[in-house]
Amino acid sequence: MSKQALPVLAAADGCRTTLTAPLDADTAATLAIGFKALADPVRLRLLSLIASAGGEEVCVCELTPAFELSQPTISHHLKVLRESGLLTSQRRGTWVYYRVVPQMLQQLSRVLALDS
Repeated sequence: MSKQALPVLAAADGCRTTLTAPLDADTAATLAIGFKALADPVRLRLLSLIASAGGEEVCVCELTPAFELSQPTISHHLKVLRESGLLTSQRRGTWVYYRVVPQMLQQLSRVLALDS
């Protein structure tokens, strides 16, 4: 993520401030998809469960019992997380295994870090 200098802005009282934007427009658009996916409590919990596996993959059959939702609903939420770039998946027979994409989580974390 590259920093871009914004134009110098003149405040109403005459002081001048230079602002910098840590994200370019394309990066912001990409990361917004991830943040939007995480705005749902079920998806946030799913990502948390998968991330707690320490980089190991997690079968959808292990995730479904943690929720009072149907398996198709869980699969839909996992699809949203996968399409947003937060998860990868691999089908083996009838089961699908999910793993977090650490680089995407790191990018989202950097945006929220106070010192970025």
